[in-house]
Amino acid sequence: MATYEYRCPECGRFEVHLPIGTATAVHDCPQCHYAAHRVFSPPYLSQVPSAVSAALAREEQSQEAPDVVTGVPAQHRPQPPHPALPRLPRP
Repeated sequence: MATYEYRCPECGRFEVHLPIGTATAVHDCPQCHYAAHRVFSPPYLSQVPSAVSAALAREEQSQEAPDVVTGVPAQHRPQPPHPALPRLPRP
């Protein structure tokens, strides 16, 4: 059995366990019975680091409601070279 994820326009995401290769593009929502479209998502999201999970959530949110940029980002000062850099052997 494989886990397939669908997104209902009313209830949000839900998972369905079906035999491999039998998932359809549209599945009825178990709560409201509206047509829900299949969502492709990476497996084992609960096992990834929290920073990666947060980045994936921000990326998904930006598909629906992207941030609006109102100006040019501030330029960062370049980092000074590491103090040991001049002592490294040269080819």
